[in-house]
Amino acid sequence: MSKNKNPVTAKSGLSTNVILTIVVVVVAVVVIGGVLLFSRGGSEDNASSGPAVAAEILRKPDSNVLTSAPDNKVTVVEFLDYQCPGCRSYYSGLTKQVEKDYAGKITFIARNFPLGMHPLARPAAQAAEAAGVQGKYKEMYHALYDNYDAWAVAADGQNISTDEAKARGLFDQYAQQLGLDLNKFHQDMNSPQVNAKIDADVADGEKAGVQGTPTIFINGKEFDAGDVQTFQQLNDAFRGEVDKELAK
Repeated sequence: MSKNKNPVTAKSGLSTNVILTIVVVVVAVVVIGGVLLFSRGGSEDNASSGPAVAAEILRKPDSNVLTSAPDNKVTVVEFLDYQCPGCRSYYSGLTKQVEKDYAGKITFIARNFPLGMHPLARPAAQAAEAAGVQGKYKEMYHALYDNYDAWAVAADGQNISTDEAKARGLFDQYAQQLGLDLNKFHQDMNSPQVNAKIDADVADGEKAGVQGTPTIFINGKEFDAGDVQTFQQLNDAFRGEVDKELAK
């Protein structure tokens, strides 16, 4: 688990019971007030802290790039778990829009860090990487998060799903919608190359000190939003840090 002590927004990393509790709390908060509490263990004046992680650990030549900048002045790297509720919340409330707003200004890289507590996280990572073999990683990345409730959440709408057969069927649908060769998609999902890449991402994440998801680095330093209480405050903290790096 992360260093975050806030039970609503702590990174995924504890037992399944804890993460299921987190999901229930998140859903309740969204329904009641539409506000999530973010406590990332730092102060609001220290959005990125600690020593910088070496660039060669955070980015590999084959890393998946969501958006790129010609000068690579600012590089954002996110270690993510596709079935992690926190990752999906960050995607919906922050990174999806950041990807659009900073297109061409920053290099944004997504790396895999599937956690054992999420049974469908690795199959989803395999689906994304298999789509990437056919040049459609970014599109599958979006399909997985945009359709999160369909494959990642159980029928009760609260617990995480364990239905791998259903998830894989939906992944096939997304692949077909993206125009992928389905037979090749299946072969690549289970290939040694795709699995080795996922394992390499996890190994690099561990070297970088990643303890849970989502974990984001801005120019090598881990992003820590501090005690923010709304997505707007989270966005302000993140964008402020990115803008500061762009202005250097």
